[in-house]
Amino acid sequence: MRLIGRDGIDAAHFIINAIKEHGNDLDTAAKVIADEAYAQGSPDNLTIQVVRVEELPDQDADELYQQLTELPFPPILDARMIFDGYKIVREVHFSSRSHVYLAVDNETNTPVIIKTLSIDLRGDTAYLERFLMEDWITRRINSAYVLKPCAQTRKRNYLYFVTEFIDGQTLTQWMIDNPKPDLETARGIVEQIAKGLRAFHRLEMLHQDLRPDNIMIDSTGTVKIIDFGSTRVAGLMEITSPIERNNLLGTAQYTAPEYFLGESGTTRSDLFSLGVITYQMLTGKLPYGAQVAKSRTRAAQKKLNYNPVLDDDREIPAWIDEVLRKAVHPDPYKRYEELSEFIYDLRHPNKAFLNKTRPPLIELSLIHISEPTRRS
Repeated sequence: MRLIGRDGIDAAHFIINAIKEHGNDLDTAAKVIADEAYAQGSPDNLTIQVVRVEELPDQDADELYQQLTELPFPPILDARMIFDGYKIVREVHFSSRSHVYLAVDNETNTPVIIKTLSIDLRGDTAYLERFLMEDWITRRINSAYVLKPCAQTRKRNYLYFVTEFIDGQTLTQWMIDNPKPDLETARGIVEQIAKGLRAFHRLEMLHQDLRPDNIMIDSTGTVKIIDFGSTRVAGLMEITSPIERNNLLGTAQYTAPEYFLGESGTTRSDLFSLGVITYQMLTGKLPYGAQVAKSRTRAAQKKLNYNPVLDDDREIPAWIDEVLRKAVHPDPYKRYEELSEFIYDLRHPNKAFLNKTRPPLIELSLIHISEPTRRS
């Protein structure tokens, strides 16, 4: 359904108000919304149903924990061990929160990645829930630019999940190896990341931890988003749960300012992270240094000073700087509304930005007057 003539926020407000006004008669609320869509010129054949969820069953924390831990935690895995039909090759990543291993599926002889929880987190119900949610999310996103799961063909005897093995490097390592990439190369990487992000956003998910360590570039140059441990799925955070959830899950340098105010994120929050990554690729720095994480009030965020990319000794057009400035604006409502707008402006000089970067006419006149008169 489209409410033509209304932007996304205006349309949402209309729908919310219609439901509030006819809260006791949801059929009437649905008819009011449909009538407005037709009045605005929507060509769709509309069917609307408004449903109110009155109550959800309460769940005890101990009961939920038992459901989450039906399978035991796996032991620490070592090279050459056989584990649930996989032969462990080596450890890829080891932290206090998770362990990641490269393994080979003995049935298919295919390299895979196995991710397990740290044994130290056996009592952390919130993190256990996020771990299982990461597996659930991986199986629902289908994009060439997002890490894909491996089919589970055997009975699982432990708590873990398996994904494809990406033969490549993280964007962090790529930036170390390519400290001064040309603009076109950077654009190509950013465009692929944006395609992966759109796969999340289409399913009403926010990645919330987009950073160079969570982006892989394989041997063919294909970019893939990995690690969905901080991903937010629309609707799930609103469900009553005995588990205490934290909105601020991302990495500080790439986290949008609104999260530090305790606000929920939007697609513009993921856009901020992508803008920071783009800026870092082109400059090797961060647009606000380390100040964003320290700015936890609106007043402090208004004082954040964006560092222009033009200060660097690199050939970056002035209009590109304006694109980045908008993408990483502290106020989410002053950023790009859509990823596609940001990507488009990275390739096509925005007239508004071109006019902004040109000297005012009065300055050009003064320059002309100050030039010495040339004699033939």
